[in-house]
Amino acid sequence: MTALHPRPWRGVLVATALPLRDDLSVDHDRYAEHCAWLVENGCDGVVPNGSLGEYQVLTPEERAKVVETAVAAIGGARVMPGVAAYGSAEARRWAEQARDAGCAAVMLLPPNAYRADERSVLAHYAEVARAGVPVVAYNNPIDTKVDLVPELLAKLHGEGYVHAVKEFSGDVRRAYQLAELAPDLDLLIGADDVLLELAIAGAKGWVAGYPNALPASTVELYRAAVGGDLDTARRLYEQLHPLLRWDSRVEFVQAIKLSMDIVGRHGGACRPPRVPLLPEQEAAVRAATEKAVAAGLA
Repeated sequence: MTALHPRPWRGVLVATALPLRDDLSVDHDRYAEHCAWLVENGCDGVVPNGSLGEYQVLTPEERAKVVETAVAAIGGARVMPGVAAYGSAEARRWAEQARDAGCAAVMLLPPNAYRADERSVLAHYAEVARAGVPVVAYNNPIDTKVDLVPELLAKLHGEGYVHAVKEFSGDVRRAYQLAELAPDLDLLIGADDVLLELAIAGAKGWVAGYPNALPASTVELYRAAVGGDLDTARRLYEQLHPLLRWDSRVEFVQAIKLSMDIVGRHGGACRPPRVPLLPEQEAAVRAATEKAVAAGLA
């Protein structure tokens, strides 16, 4: 299937939460329905097997089927799976699996089993790029302890290993450095709570969390922000920010799944070692979600 866009990582790509049954097995039928619902509500595509999709606690069989389920539901041009793994050979195999399933791009963390140096990072991305599917880098120095700083991203892009970056550092100043060092490298918003700042700085896409629960209003926010309608964008951003900031917290999976439950989607439980939110955390997410619903944002 041909891509909807020559750069299929552009637009709003939802890092999908993964619906589990009561016994914590993956509910693939519900996942397919969720992917289709997101696209129907204005999202451009999905990112299966990201951190929000709990990929670290899936079996290889489950992980492969999640990708195949998304492709069957909405077409491979709209699917950009996460292919992170401790070993470069394994990450390359996941990129090949995504390619063979029909996906148009993949998203890759740097080596994250240890604090990798620059040479290791370059070698890792070089290996996965050999799968022949466009790679979007994912910079999450908070969790991985490996920081893809602008100078390193410019090298990765210059070698042809990556085409874009999901930027989760929270440092919006990097957008301007990247634009100078690698003007053809697409910047994707990686954390929901810096959306407006990075959109103003020239972001070309958003790998998004909270659209899992509130797709229409979050897509409206993104389109207004990148389109320069700052009055609309700022109003929505202020209304949604009490929820968006949960995307940058340790409990982001539980928070987003709870918001999904509240708005009538199936969020449900997480697999261990994730545990339920504390009562005060649950109360905060619930209050913010109900306020958004009352404001007509669901």
